[in-house]
Amino acid sequence: MPSDAGTAEFHAKISTHILDTVSGEPARDVYVRLERRESQGWGTIAEGRTDDDGRLRYRVPMQEWQAGGYRLSFYVEPYLGADCFFPEITVAFHVRDPERHYHVPLLLSRYGYTTYRGS
Repeated sequence: MPSDAGTAEFHAKISTHILDTVSGEPARDVYVRLERRESQGWGTIAEGRTDDDGRLRYRVPMQEWQAGGYRLSFYVEPYLGADCFFPEITVAFHVRDPERHYHVPLLLSRYGYTTYRGS
């Protein structure tokens, strides 16, 4: 995460972590897109790739991080391989209090996944 992510210009209130439950290892270099629900559909507000520990913290501009509907789209096919059952996983959620931290982990295997609200 860049060193300026904690300044007043950016909120770092959303993060994810992907764990490959088959290997027990973090899922590295997985592309994940963060979108916010808008009046005309979904708009991308941040994107990135998981680090060597399978983690990703977003640098979201303050004006973009507010109460409302969000979703994370995990593009896992390049990581799992072409024969995976779920090539893309989308997790939609609500932010009620933008001052709180929202952690949305993904436990991943070739034929299934689990997610939950972490801390």
